[in-house]
Amino acid sequence: MPSLYTEIDIRAARSQVWQILIAKERWKYWNTFLYDCDPSLPFIQGRDVALSLLRVPGEEEIQFRPIVTLVQPDYCLKWLSTIPGLRNEHVLELQDVGVNQTRFFYRQNFSGTLARFLMPFIRQDERQGIQRMAWELKQYAEHQSKSALFNR
Repeated sequence: MPSLYTEIDIRAARSQVWQILIAKERWKYWNTFLYDCDPSLPFIQGRDVALSLLRVPGEEEIQFRPIVTLVQPDYCLKWLSTIPGLRNEHVLELQDVGVNQTRFFYRQNFSGTLARFLMPFIRQDERQGIQRMAWELKQYAEHQSKSALFNR
């Protein structure tokens, strides 16, 4: 199955990173890859959300309405978008790797009859987009974590 993958270590508690991930209405402050199109639609398993993605800054956003397939607080968020011939599963996972250290994993799994044909056109821009998002999450979460320490 064709897929895209990235991971990054973040100097922040897993619960803090989770709160940043599920607050999609605040993605606009740190995320230049995925955008929330409707803050009234939270991540609830079995429901859809309205999102868009921007593979490369300056290009047109691609809007989609995936179905949330898993919300496992502090650990995993999954959603699935489909078009005829293509399924695209997004998986966002968090893992403790030390005290206030979290590893963020992001995968996109593509399946369906069109997956292998479309991957050469999607792969590089999408890979750069997910890597950019992981880096932005790291920067934002670590800044939030430092701010929390100074405000105690």
